[in-house]
Amino acid sequence: MKICSLLPSGTEILFALGLGEQIVGVSDLCNYPPEAGSKHVVSRSKIDVDVLTSDQVEEMIQQLLSTGESPYDLDNDWILNNPPDVVLTQDLCFFCEVDAGQVQEAVEGMAEPPNVLVLQPGTVQQIFDTIAQIGDACGAADASVNLVQGLRNRVEFITQRLRGIKYRPKVFSLEGINPIVIGGHWIPDLLQLAGGRQEMFPPGSPAVRPNWEEICGWAPEKLYIDLCSSDLTRNRREIPWLAGQPGWEDIPAVQNGEVYLLDHVYFSNPGPRIVDGLEILAQLTHPEQFSGYIRPNTVLKLDVDAAHACSPGDIGACFRPFPA
Repeated sequence: MKICSLLPSGTEILFALGLGEQIVGVSDLCNYPPEAGSKHVVSRSKIDVDVLTSDQVEEMIQQLLSTGESPYDLDNDWILNNPPDVVLTQDLCFFCEVDAGQVQEAVEGMAEPPNVLVLQPGTVQQIFDTIAQIGDACGAADASVNLVQGLRNRVEFITQRLRGIKYRPKVFSLEGINPIVIGGHWIPDLLQLAGGRQEMFPPGSPAVRPNWEEICGWAPEKLYIDLCSSDLTRNRREIPWLAGQPGWEDIPAVQNGEVYLLDHVYFSNPGPRIVDGLEILAQLTHPEQFSGYIRPNTVLKLDVDAAHACSPGDIGACFRPFPA
């Protein structure tokens, strides 16, 4: 079987199911596991978030929206000349990856069109359903059952450990700065499963652009910043804009040094590592209950004393590796 995965999460799932050798094409954002880098790149993003600031990315997005142009280049000729049996695509976000409509146009008219799986999970449970869907379509149903069961066991350990916990801190997650974007879909689910209280957006909600005053009004006790498609270096570059907003210093999370920068790879992609993200959030939300989940170079924590002595423009330098 020949499989073309145009999603980082799809590629991750395929490798976890032991189907890596059957992958013939990927997107340029499919970088996990490292073996994905050896696959032929079928789609490329027109927006390079590694070199652009958030406001520059937003400007490009608005330009694309105004013209109706896709933010991705899809190699239609390659697909026609190397027809896959299965194509994984998505219909959640126009800017996250090539969407289903663009893929359907590419395969339209093929003598034997591939099975196009449109993946659009909105909760942790639906991510597990997606793994089963891929397993069924790609001849790895048994492997998908085993993978999902192992992931469920880890989730169950977290929820059982938190059963009976009376204090659940008010939490909030941001996946975009300038403009502000809340982490939607499975992120609210993760926050609740990790023992946090976030009542503004229920699990499965789409990504939303709230105003800053709403976040200040919620007064989160813990603030998680997991900017989409951003590593810790880019998070440091973007955080000064947020620290310059009125009311920043009045947020309880800021006052208590409970602001965390998180590597997006455990939160942006709805694949197996989403459970790693849950474990990270559980340790950050309830450190009295959990430890050992946070890998090196995954989380940075605000040093509140250093922050008091620096300007908003230098706030990125006030975050320290966590755990120390």
